[in-house]
Amino acid sequence: MLLPKFDLDKIKFATDEPTYLKAVELYESGKVTQFEEVIGAFSATVLGTKPYWVTVEARRFGLADCDCYLGQNDTLCKHMVAVSIYAVLRGKPISQEAKQVTNSPVCSGQLGALNPKELRATKQAITATLRYVKPYNGPSSTWFAYQDSLQEGCRRLGAIISTLPVSENEARLLVDLLLRLDNKLCAGGVDDSDGTVGGFMQEAVMVLMDYVKRDPSCVKAFEGLRSKETCFDWQAPLMKLLKGKH
Repeated sequence: MLLPKFDLDKIKFATDEPTYLKAVELYESGKVTQFEEVIGAFSATVLGTKPYWVTVEARRFGLADCDCYLGQNDTLCKHMVAVSIYAVLRGKPISQEAKQVTNSPVCSGQLGALNPKELRATKQAITATLRYVKPYNGPSSTWFAYQDSLQEGCRRLGAIISTLPVSENEARLLVDLLLRLDNKLCAGGVDDSDGTVGGFMQEAVMVLMDYVKRDPSCVKAFEGLRSKETCFDWQAPLMKLLKGKH
């Protein structure tokens, strides 16, 4: 059996939310038909306003063709994504977790702290995910693929943040993440001209502000930001909270 080189997480985080959710609906409603393996790829007919013929490359998510309007204009469409999901699950049910999309980081609202093992695993997950936020030195023809990588990285980071409990330790973890991203923007060669990473950082700051509302001790995690110069002064709201607590 031909196995795709991508998994459901890759599909979920590399696809914009509306397209992904529409693809999930197509998959769950049995609209992916006549699925078969071809040389290095998968093909299927997806039933929509009319039948659409789709091929999906096994070696990398997003390498696909569809005869719908978007597909004919080299845009990732819901039909391509639905067939990609089928290639991974082969008709098996999709879990509730896989259907939940968190494109922006949010505060979990749960007071508590990660145990040492969980904290270590979370740090490893963050470090692995940061590889998507990489320097850009390619030709203009790769610009959109590069932006897709930044968006995927921020979506993955958002999902990690949204599961964290609220405590001073987790606040320090988020501050460290923000500083690492700031370094990538200031000195790491990341081209964030469309504001993907900067926007994510501002959302993460809002999460930290919510942390302080729920657990005032979280403000202590901001102490190390006092003497920091950052790319766009994202720490300013956190500094106001810190001053207000002293």
